[in-house]
Amino acid sequence: MKRYLAIVFMTVGAGLAFAQQPAANAQQQPEIGAPDANVVQGTLPQEALKEISIDKFEQEGYWHAYISTDSGFATSRLFTGGPQAKKPIEGEADLGMSDNNVLGTRIDFLRRGHTSIYINAVRPMPVEGITKTITVWAAGRNYNHKLYLIIEDARGRYFELYMGKLNFQGWKQMAVPIPPQTGDYNSIVQTDYHYSSYLGIRVVGFRIDVDPMEAYGTYYLYFDDLRAVTDLFVEDSRDPDDPHDDW
Repeated sequence: MKRYLAIVFMTVGAGLAFAQQPAANAQQQPEIGAPDANVVQGTLPQEALKEISIDKFEQEGYWHAYISTDSGFATSRLFTGGPQAKKPIEGEADLGMSDNNVLGTRIDFLRRGHTSIYINAVRPMPVEGITKTITVWAAGRNYNHKLYLIIEDARGRYFELYMGKLNFQGWKQMAVPIPPQTGDYNSIVQTDYHYSSYLGIRVVGFRIDVDPMEAYGTYYLYFDDLRAVTDLFVEDSRDPDDPHDDW
């Protein structure tokens, strides 16, 4: 009887030890659904993140400001200058690109009220790759007006993304993340597995929603250095022999 009980205890003890072993190994496994840190940092081939320049606001007449004629008058032009805190993009200094000017916009209000200011490029500016974030330096003169970025996705639909209020002194780099593409029809589409030619987004311009309590007198706004952080993995791995469906 004692031998039988000893065998039973040994069998149960071995079973418990075996059951505890996978639990110890499970602690060493990454959390299910957690993103790989190397992928997030762009060190694995699934992503190739890079900061690129979209526009430095160096071309006279490329941007136009507009406001309803019932609300006021809009004027835009280039000025020499820029934010001193701005840092150049790595490797861009060797390209000899001009970066001396900023875009200035002046609004002369005729009356108070709810209105919007539009500052648009002559034509939408494409951003290569899959865009993650877009930034722009702004000097908003400490008004409570709201800044939105207007983009066009790969299907030609327009979206307006909130960047923040312009209630600060001097220059500030404002940023907005581009929402990831989902299965929802209303999401921003940057890639289509059917076509390699239709890729990324285009920057259309900016919209400023005016605070009606501060819609008086003359308002000045300045922009500089429009950039994007984008994933170039698809661009770098594209088949060079694949024809473009843009004819």
